[in-house]
Amino acid sequence: MIELLIVISIIGILSSITLTPLLGVRDKAYFAKAKEELRSVDESVSFYLEDFGTYPADANRDVPPGLEAYLAQGIWPDSAWPGSVFDWENWPPSALSYDPKEQVYQISIRFCPLGGGIETCKFPKASWADDFDQQSAVYYCISGPCRSHSSKPLDHPGYCVNCSDE
Repeated sequence: MIELLIVISIIGILSSITLTPLLGVRDKAYFAKAKEELRSVDESVSFYLEDFGTYPADANRDVPPGLEAYLAQGIWPDSAWPGSVFDWENWPPSALSYDPKEQVYQISIRFCPLGGGIETCKFPKASWADDFDQQSAVYYCISGPCRSHSSKPLDHPGYCVNCSDE
């Protein structure tokens, strides 16, 4: 019996040593998948823009009307990270409480359910998300002064995947 317990404890120790690095790989895979999906949504928006001459209307965590036909299967609303959703942002200058100079078009990934507290958020386990709050997002900027949230300044915690300064 003691030998069996020793073997089980050794297997447990070895598995914890082996599996710990794999958790970091999973987080990197979520990020890589999110970047690819954001590029795909950007491409879909470009096709929409080409056909209609304008960007889709803002949709709060929902597929913008008319964009469904351009999206690949399964892209919307769930994003790569478990518990996260896409959010199409089409903010006119008047909607931006900081630096309201030009229209913003971006695709965001939100980690908190609408109306939920910070404890309901499922943020990525990455150093760039350490200071995230309910208005923080990972976002893909198409045009304008992109940011995590329209009510927040440009330097509010968030992560732009295609901005040159990050």
